[in-house]
Amino acid sequence: MTTTDADPPSSAGTPGQGPTPGGDPGAPETPATPGTPETPEAELVAYLNGVRGELERHMGIVLTEAAAERVVATMPVEGNRQPYGLLHGGASVALAETVGSIGATLGAPAGSLAVGIEINATHHRSATAGTITAVATRLHGGRTLATYDIRITDETGRAVCTCRLTCMIRPGSR
Repeated sequence: MTTTDADPPSSAGTPGQGPTPGGDPGAPETPATPGTPETPEAELVAYLNGVRGELERHMGIVLTEAAAERVVATMPVEGNRQPYGLLHGGASVALAETVGSIGATLGAPAGSLAVGIEINATHHRSATAGTITAVATRLHGGRTLATYDIRITDETGRAVCTCRLTCMIRPGSR
């Protein structure tokens, strides 16, 4: 299960520990253009990449878009393969739960958190190299439940895995 704070603090880092020294090597660098402020979505994506959990960092999951209606992330196949050299199905499911849980948390009322309570996955084909991309699209966003459709594709756009995630919205923080 993946949880994030609904209201990001002003500096990215691990909650309760301040900014991460030297940044996160897995997070994408945002080029600074003088006189061009980052968009609020870009700031949110940078914050969320800065507070990724241990699993997300270990697996190389990097967010590229983040909003309650749609979350997009990438993950390298290398480092996430099973003994036969194929992308591990569990890695696809972890990626799917990550993006869906982030979307559910972003759509939850302030002071709430989202926890995954059900996920299913259909593995269409495997990948042996490259990067896969997950796109989570909100199907339902209520006060107590949120459901996401997650499509995972390879670099050529071919379907690797399709998931559905339901999250329970709970009052309180981590």
